[in-house]
Amino acid sequence: MSERCEWAKDDLMVQYHDDEWGIPVHDDQKLFEMLILEGAQAGLSWSTILKRRQTYHKAFSNFDPLKVSKYTQKEVNRLFQDKGIIRNKLKIQSTINNAKQFLLIQKEFGSFDAYIWSFVNNKPIKNNYKKLKDIPPSTTLSDEISKDLKKRGFNFVGSTICYAFMQAVGITNDHTTNCFKYKAKN
Repeated sequence: MSERCEWAKDDLMVQYHDDEWGIPVHDDQKLFEMLILEGAQAGLSWSTILKRRQTYHKAFSNFDPLKVSKYTQKEVNRLFQDKGIIRNKLKIQSTINNAKQFLLIQKEFGSFDAYIWSFVNNKPIKNNYKKLKDIPPSTTLSDEISKDLKKRGFNFVGSTICYAFMQAVGITNDHTTNCFKYKAKN
């Protein structure tokens, strides 16, 4: 059996680790999904969010930022009743707001992909951490991205959330050096 990052313990986390985490993402809808899910995770475990991921897809129009940006109070009320998502008023409102800001970035840069990957000149950062405890919760780059997103009106995009997002979408490869995904070509 191959070794993997120590945080991937249950079946859902193993599948996410093996099939998604750290693999570069260039699809805007997927980038929007991960930005929203990472924000939803604030104060919770990633496992909690992964278990609700399919419900989030259904609740938030399959993470279509154009549709989410047009949500009215009727949709907000529906979301507050949805037991399959985190029913936090600020997180729900943030998702709608962030969809609007996401669309503005797409308009300015041609895609959110072009915007977010410009921070690393379109080249993933590959770190060399031996243990989970060595991986920082944030970096100067996640500070910079967080600051820029906040300046553009985004919410729930603190530096720690931004770093988790960077890891999730492969902007940074933080698989530990003993993990079979560390050396994998994505």
